[in-house]
Amino acid sequence: MREDTRTIIFAATVCVACSLLLSGTAALLKERQDANKAFDVQRNIVKAFGVSIDGATRESIQQTFEKQIAEMVVDATTGMVIDGAKVDELTSEELAGKTKLPLYTWSDDGKVTKYAFPVSGKGLWSMLYGYLSLNTDLETVAGISFYKHGETPGLGAEIEKDWFQSQFKGKQIYQDGKPLEFAVTKGSADKLPDEQKIRTVDGISGATLTGNGVEKLINSDAALYSKYFNNIKGN
Repeated sequence: MREDTRTIIFAATVCVACSLLLSGTAALLKERQDANKAFDVQRNIVKAFGVSIDGATRESIQQTFEKQIAEMVVDATTGMVIDGAKVDELTSEELAGKTKLPLYTWSDDGKVTKYAFPVSGKGLWSMLYGYLSLNTDLETVAGISFYKHGETPGLGAEIEKDWFQSQFKGKQIYQDGKPLEFAVTKGSADKLPDEQKIRTVDGISGATLTGNGVEKLINSDAALYSKYFNNIKGN
C-alpha cells in the first residue's frame, strides 16, 4: 500500500472516530441540558408560589413540585381547560402565540389554594420570562419569579433579585374579575394613594425600560388568564 493512501485511510479513520465521539457526547449533554432546563422551570414555579428555595436541594424542590403542583392547559379564547392537553406537548408556536395557556395549581391537603401562570414580554435588551402566582382570592399576588432574560447586570437584571420580586406579594392585579392597570413606578409606591399603591411596585433605578417591560407583560398576561379565573369564579 502506498504511503499517501495509508495516510488518507488513517486521517479518515480519525475523522470518523472523532465524529462518533462528538455525536455521542452531544447526545449525552443534550439529555443533561434538557433535564436541567426542566428542573429550572420546576424550581421557578415553586418559587413563584411563594416558597423559599434558598438552600433547598434539587430533590426537595422536585418532591415539592410533584406533591403539591398540578398543571393544565387553558384555551385563550374561551378560558376553558383543554382536556388531555399537557404543557410539555405544546408547540413553540402555541406558546409564543399564547393561544394555549399553561396554568399551574398549588394544593394544600387536596384543596387548590393558589394558581400560577407564565409571564413573558420584551424588556430593554431581551425577552423577560417568569411565573406569577395568585392567592385563593384570585386577585392578589402570592409570588413572582423572573428567571430568564438578557438585561444589564446591576440594572435591569435586578428583576431576578429577591428585593424586587418580594414587592409583588399582596399586590392586586384583578378586581371583581377584571384586570387592574398594574404599574412599575419610577419613584416609591409607598407614597402613592392607597388605590394606586395596592397595584404598584417600585421600579429599578436606571432601568426604566426594563420596568416598563415588566409592567406591560404583567398587564398583558393577566388579561389573557382573566377569562379562566372568571370561569372558575362563576362570573
